[in-house]
Amino acid sequence: MSARAVRRAAAVLVALALAGCGTDGDRASGGDADGRGVGTVTVFAAASLTESFTRIGKNFEAANPGSTVTLNLAGSSALANQINQGAPADVFASAAGANMTTVTQAGNADGTPSIFARNQLVIAVPRGNPEGVAGLADLGKPGLKVALCAQQVPCGAAARAALDAAGVALTPATLEQDVKGALAKVKLGEVDAAVVYRTDARAASTNVTGVEFPESAKAVNDYPIVALKDAPNPAGARAFVAYVRSAPAQAVLAEAGFQAVP
Repeated sequence: MSARAVRRAAAVLVALALAGCGTDGDRASGGDADGRGVGTVTVFAAASLTESFTRIGKNFEAANPGSTVTLNLAGSSALANQINQGAPADVFASAAGANMTTVTQAGNADGTPSIFARNQLVIAVPRGNPEGVAGLADLGKPGLKVALCAQQVPCGAAARAALDAAGVALTPATLEQDVKGALAKVKLGEVDAAVVYRTDARAASTNVTGVEFPESAKAVNDYPIVALKDAPNPAGARAFVAYVRSAPAQAVLAEAGFQAVP
């Protein structure tokens, strides 16, 4: 057995444990041409899509009786690595093209990824903005604790691009593995600010305020999505990707603060 086959077999066992009571019938690759009754669709999605894809998944299930959407939400770089190591997944939705490229170059995509949304950065601060943060330059103030995403994560790469564009030198208090981790540091009061996506700050608006800054226009992230080559449920994968591009799903993304793709 090849090394990839061994990794894939191990990943299958993990996925079955996560899936809980799913049956073989749930994972049938059949289904109607319009996607009805496509069974369980396993979607690996960037952490910044948590709220939107939770809603979209439920709407997909309602539109396709007999279907179940199972989400694996994490940093895009971690998800890409899992896919390339053989983790069973039907769909990959990344927060940046670079992480999607690692999947396509490994030959694990079924077709060409398509961009379904865009996202922009803001500075998340506690409600009331007690430190008076007005822009990126303020993040360099002595004593201000700032959380960033790690640079291999899309939100971290985008933050670094924005900081470089603004000429701001910054040593973060912490580097997190996904945007939700950076945002949590603000919500818990462990840092004074974090550079996160606009959508994440909006989702946590009861606890944080999002401070807009002009340099974010130089670090807008495109979100690509693709069905995966070794998808256990290829019909479900195609149906879900098509649904994400549909008007109802796009409305959910727009409400969350994502930018539409022309």
